[in-house]
Amino acid sequence: MKKPVSRVLVINDESLVLREIIKGLNAAARTLENPYGLTFVGVTTALEALRQIEEDGDIQAVVVDDRLYTLKAEANGQRSLQMSALELVQRITRFRPELDVYILISQEQEDEVVDALFTEAVDGYFYRDERDYNGWYRILSAQIQEKARTPFYDQLKNYVLMAKDAWHTPGHSSGDSLRGSPWVNDFYEFMGEHIFDADLSVSVPMLDSLMEPTGVIREAQEMAAKAFGARRTFFATNGTSTANKVIFQTLLAPGEKLLLDRNCHKSVHHGVVLSGAHPIYMDSSVNKKYGVYGPVPKKTILKAIEEHPDAEAMVLTSCTYDGLRYDLAPIVEAAHAKNIKVIIDEAWYGHARFHPSLRPTALEAGADYATQSTHKVLSAFSQASMIHVNDPDFNEHLFRENFNMHTSTSPQYAMIASLDVGRKQAVMEGYKLLKRTLELAAELREQINATGVFRVLELEDLLPDEVKDDNIKLDPTKVTVDISRCGLTVEELQRELFDRYNIQVEKSTFNTLTLLLTIGTTRSKCSRLYDALMRIAREGRAPQRLYQTPDIPRFTQLKYLPRDAFYCGGQIAPLLDEKDRVNGALAGKVSCDQIVPYPPGIPVLVPGQVITQDIVHYLVGLLRSPKKVELHGIVYDGYLPCVRVLTSAEERGLRKIGR
Repeated sequence: MKKPVSRVLVINDESLVLREIIKGLNAAARTLENPYGLTFVGVTTALEALRQIEEDGDIQAVVVDDRLYTLKAEANGQRSLQMSALELVQRITRFRPELDVYILISQEQEDEVVDALFTEAVDGYFYRDERDYNGWYRILSAQIQEKARTPFYDQLKNYVLMAKDAWHTPGHSSGDSLRGSPWVNDFYEFMGEHIFDADLSVSVPMLDSLMEPTGVIREAQEMAAKAFGARRTFFATNGTSTANKVIFQTLLAPGEKLLLDRNCHKSVHHGVVLSGAHPIYMDSSVNKKYGVYGPVPKKTILKAIEEHPDAEAMVLTSCTYDGLRYDLAPIVEAAHAKNIKVIIDEAWYGHARFHPSLRPTALEAGADYATQSTHKVLSAFSQASMIHVNDPDFNEHLFRENFNMHTSTSPQYAMIASLDVGRKQAVMEGYKLLKRTLELAAELREQINATGVFRVLELEDLLPDEVKDDNIKLDPTKVTVDISRCGLTVEELQRELFDRYNIQVEKSTFNTLTLLLTIGTTRSKCSRLYDALMRIAREGRAPQRLYQTPDIPRFTQLKYLPRDAFYCGGQIAPLLDEKDRVNGALAGKVSCDQIVPYPPGIPVLVPGQVITQDIVHYLVGLLRSPKKVELHGIVYDGYLPCVRVLTSAEERGLRKIGR
């Protein structure tokens, strides 16, 4: 197994002094215990230091001399200040906030320098003249050790190795029920011994409680908060879908307004139902050429904020499934001016904190809440997510009650451990891994374009016209490929990649494939993908006409609160009449359910929304389309597709919105 390397960069402009410091610290690293591979390197200028920090992903800490001068003598014989320690520290922490920063100071300057620098989250300081290299080394080593701790995972591993007899749940009893079974032992062997050993019960106090953490789970969450730049962080073991619902129920009472983009994840719409909120839907932008749904135009968002200053919260998705992310800071500022809390669904953007080209994150842009699917882009198990809180008015008791309402009392401990380990990896080597991922993404773009048939879509290609001036950015780890010239339908191409080349892609539209690069992407995987696409391109098929699904109709009218409509019994109404024609009687009815074509996963109808003739035609068109589309929310009466709508009696008993 590879051993870790932890470089510490020392910045001091006096060459002889720097050489002596580096020599002393490396001698301490050789003679003292060094489990994290500490080694010390030095530079003499601030600009050189910044270049090293950018290029070397193994740098874990920096030691900055508070007196930084150029080595070039001025005409009057005086050396000029090249960059203050304060400015350098600010630039370092902006670029890589996960780095530990220490300052070398003179003892007599302690009060002045330390007061100024510690406001910049400096981790400590050393006295320049003491040269206690063993002491400095021990402090730096201990800091890296602290950062690399995984409180929950360590405790879980310790407990498993104790090999206690289990007289508690779960029923497989550390795998004993499966081990040696003639029927299911293969499952035990396939999954591995420790997956069962670590599948434990809330009956084990030393592993803390996710419902009310006071021990190792609390510690792990506190370390995650520091890593992701939050005031508080909470681990969620049933995905960002539940995380969104928890926040909604915390911030919104029945009838209170919520601004939301219509193209948000369906969990947001489910959260509207559960919280009883009054949603103000904002239509997203649409790139019709590629079937890509983008952000809500900034002018639409700002208009909604002005028209609904009584809204309690606003939720946006950044980045989108296709990698488009908002310029959040001015939007958050506008919302906060009206005392509207901002929730950002960052399910696809949990890695952004750990590379400067991906920042600012939602929290850095001022958001009050961010939910992240840690499992999507970092090294956590599926369903493992985080809720980050920066709300100055955070009501922890109310949040905890709602969190516990949705969280299982029997959480999966391996999932919690994976969040702990995922945070550790992001902090210790996230920059290095993301630097590699971004390099691979750039190379893969060139390779795909070199096929002459497949083409990677850039930001300008993906942006719908209505958001071209909104300062939207693209996450380059999401690679969208135009496949329209390859001579295959998107379904045929996906099948070819899967069956012949063992490649499974993330998602598709009628004429694009989306590839997701993560910190786990390797150059060999990229080479195999390029080889597969080049081979398909060389087959020289003539392009064929691709079937484009019609655009989702724009949002119509919300007649009743979604919760009120959803909890009515309703009646089943067919989309087609007995002669297989579109049922015109549905126009004007009110939907009880959320109807979602997948892909792209944007609701055509939400509970309480008025159905129009255009919507009915759109749904029937999808059902008859040669391109298979899942329609969530459609109910079948035999072979007849139907939707659940309010009865006339139910409508009379409900209060219309606006009354």
